Amino acid sequence: MRVLFFMDLRNIAIIAHVDHGKTTLVDGMLKQTHTFRANQAEMQQTTILDRNELEREKGITILAKNTSVTYHETKINIIDTPGHADFSGEVERVINMADGALLVVDSAEGPLPQTRFVLEQAFKQNLKIIVVINKIDRKDARPKEVLGEIEELFLHLAKHASQLTFPVIYAVGREGKAWKNLPVDLTAPGDLQLLFEEIIAFVPPPQVGIGKPFKMLVSTLDFDPYKGTYAIGKVSQGTVKPGQTVVELLEKEKLGTYKIEQVFTSVGLARQEVTESTPGDIIAVTGLPEVGIGQTLADLLDPVGFPAMILTEPTLKVQIAPNTSPFAGKEGKFATSRQLEERLKREKKTNIGLRIEMNASGGFIVAGRGELHLAILIENLRREGYELQVGRPEVIVKQTENGVEEPFEEVTIEIGKEHLGTIIEEMGKRRAELLDTITHDNGTTRMLYLISSRNLLGFRSDMLTKTRGQGLFASRFVGFKPQTPPLPKLRNGVLIAFETGISRSYALESAQERGTLFIGPGIKVYQGMIVGLNSRQDDLEINVCKTKKLTNVHSETSDIAIKIDPPVVMSLEQCLDFIEDDELLEVTPLSLRLRKRWLTKIDRVRATRV
Repeated sequence: MRVLFFMDLRNIAIIAHVDHGKTTLVDGMLKQTHTFRANQAEMQQTTILDRNELEREKGITILAKNTSVTYHETKINIIDTPGHADFSGEVERVINMADGALLVVDSAEGPLPQTRFVLEQAFKQNLKIIVVINKIDRKDARPKEVLGEIEELFLHLAKHASQLTFPVIYAVGREGKAWKNLPVDLTAPGDLQLLFEEIIAFVPPPQVGIGKPFKMLVSTLDFDPYKGTYAIGKVSQGTVKPGQTVVELLEKEKLGTYKIEQVFTSVGLARQEVTESTPGDIIAVTGLPEVGIGQTLADLLDPVGFPAMILTEPTLKVQIAPNTSPFAGKEGKFATSRQLEERLKREKKTNIGLRIEMNASGGFIVAGRGELHLAILIENLRREGYELQVGRPEVIVKQTENGVEEPFEEVTIEIGKEHLGTIIEEMGKRRAELLDTITHDNGTTRMLYLISSRNLLGFRSDMLTKTRGQGLFASRFVGFKPQTPPLPKLRNGVLIAFETGISRSYALESAQERGTLFIGPGIKVYQGMIVGLNSRQDDLEINVCKTKKLTNVHSETSDIAIKIDPPVVMSLEQCLDFIEDDELLEVTPLSLRLRKRWLTKIDRVRATRV
């Protein structure tokens, strides 16, 4: 078979651990190649590709996405991937579109768990790797040490000797500067020209067979209310035109025959319609209403699909059901089981890291990669107008010939010496095994632990609270190991609303003496709703709707102002970490309410006796 090299095309992925600066680096690449006009709004924006509202709020990439730039008449397709381990499924499904990758590593933090994961995926695809040591302007930057750590990682993960040779670029991504060697003066003018030239020189053009029929693996989907579903992928062989008939395949199984309506290529952030695709290019096609990720689109002359994608299995599951609280249907647009089922089915088409199945009780069991993966799904449902109730997250266990096994994770924690004892104590409570510890010159200590995913639940929120947000925390799934004994309950009991009504200052003033409140005055509550954390181990019912009795007797202290501490307001992730087996989280577009699964005391007593 003859092979044609397209010298004017490169496909690269940007891979990194979360917050190491890859999306900011893409900003510079887009701006310096004049992808936008000088007066366009994007020239003043940061994290341009993170257009999703949640991505901008949380400051992380959640969805993989592709764009393109043109440098000296060479088109470079850029695939931006998530850096958080919970969204590793996004990396697994899109990295096959690339021929090379920029591995971005923070010059202070060095390689972290997700750095290892994305590099493993890149080596599996035999991608050419360019290492970008970013943020060399940090006060605690240690680029030479970090390069040594990267070399050790390559040595450990490389599949063959050629993967041990890689170019290194030093960068300040937020300023759009790159150097071949460590610069003496970081304030001097600079640009990303060296990075572009390295991409063109080191990353090979896509290799495509001449004269072979069209074939493309669908790596991602997009939706448009006018054009319908976009199937996006890299053209592995041949070309495709509007009006051409293709067969849709899942490996060797034929799923249907469809006619391509439109063909698009990416130009910057936009899609440009073309009359014919370019071999090796990343394109989007329409006209396939039932297409799915991992399927193959092929010419009728070559009806053989690519092997199915193999993704890392989920490790955490949660029960989701329609809202059944006394306030159900009052704050959302979609509250029925049928509406929730239809929405979850749509989610499954694009979020292939999820597993969704019906529950015998009428709800759904949704399995994902971690707490953040599931929390993002729930938050999206909430913002779209859905009402639902969510149970406590549970790890997924499996039965093997060695007995019951559960998922384990390697956890990297970097912390200052003032909080070191707190972390050691907390990880000891959770029965974590310390694998390694390193103290850096700047006084911070990096610790590597092995811990079961079950015992790790809730740790992220606890660590952020106890260290005032100063710690670095990252984890990596390492496989299933024999199940460990359950931990004792780490949380105190809760304060439960005794009756339905509106919370009053008078009642809350005395209630706060019993524990920490989650609500303030003037909040609608119902019987069985959790309104605070008890200072003791057991649950306690309290009346937060009680008002002061009126009297005509005057006293010196009657007019003293009521003093109430500000309530603790938890995020969605913190609420999921907080709840126990007999509790639920009520999620609506307007509210997050913690509640008991059984609202009345008599029902709770009956449930404990069953």
